[in-house]
Amino acid sequence: MKKLVISALMVCALVPSFQAQKLKGSDTVLPLAQKEAEAFLKKTHKSVSVVGGGSGVGIAALLDGTTDVAMASRKMKFDEKVKMQEAGSTAVEKVIAYDALAVIVNPSNPVSKLTRAQLEGIFTGKIKNWKEVGGPDMKIIPYSRESSSGTYEFFKEHILKNKNYANGIMSMPATGAIVQSVSQTKGAIGYVGLAYLEKDVKALHVSFDGKNFVEPSMATAKNKTYPIIRPLFFYINKKKEAACKPFVDFVLSAQGQDIVEKVGYVPLN
Repeated sequence: MKKLVISALMVCALVPSFQAQKLKGSDTVLPLAQKEAEAFLKKTHKSVSVVGGGSGVGIAALLDGTTDVAMASRKMKFDEKVKMQEAGSTAVEKVIAYDALAVIVNPSNPVSKLTRAQLEGIFTGKIKNWKEVGGPDMKIIPYSRESSSGTYEFFKEHILKNKNYANGIMSMPATGAIVQSVSQTKGAIGYVGLAYLEKDVKALHVSFDGKNFVEPSMATAKNKTYPIIRPLFFYINKKKEAACKPFVDFVLSAQGQDIVEKVGYVPLN
């Protein structure tokens, strides 16, 4: 019996005191969280697992307790907060960065700017051909994220003014899929986070007043002249806040915010 007790104590001593943190959610936040996790591991030798899937997926995982931190590109909804309270906890909100949501087209498309109203017409299906907005006689093929995406909901609220997307719109499972589809389709248009901009697609200048058209960039996001800017969030189960604090503090630190800018998003300060 004495040997068994000693063996059990030895096993307990081998169990690491740090439990790996789990992050899940927004595809927009995903590349940033991955870089932060890599740097955190290098600095502290503590691992953090990061999985995408969309803001809604991450918040659902936070509600059922299968993730410690939900990554989100939209604010948590009222009904989601109520479900959290009914489960006996609350969610702690942390803004970790800002994003300029970019509207992209194929580089061969001569159209370089659109108004918010024109974007609303395109994504609700009222505008179907590029010649209606000053482009060539070519069918418009809009790409959207799936409804579980925070970016899908942010775009619907702020660009479509809560009108429904066009029937049959091409819904993509991840932001990278939108970039790839737009780069390969002449008539395509989509929307992505600033960090996803690549040379294979062209970012449009956007205007909300019909007069001043602004290109999405780090500079126009910082000086707030670009009209589609949004915060990016971590939502943490209050019961696990202390355990998650070292990683969250790292993301909010000078080193963590430097990573924010290197990835392509806008740091808090």
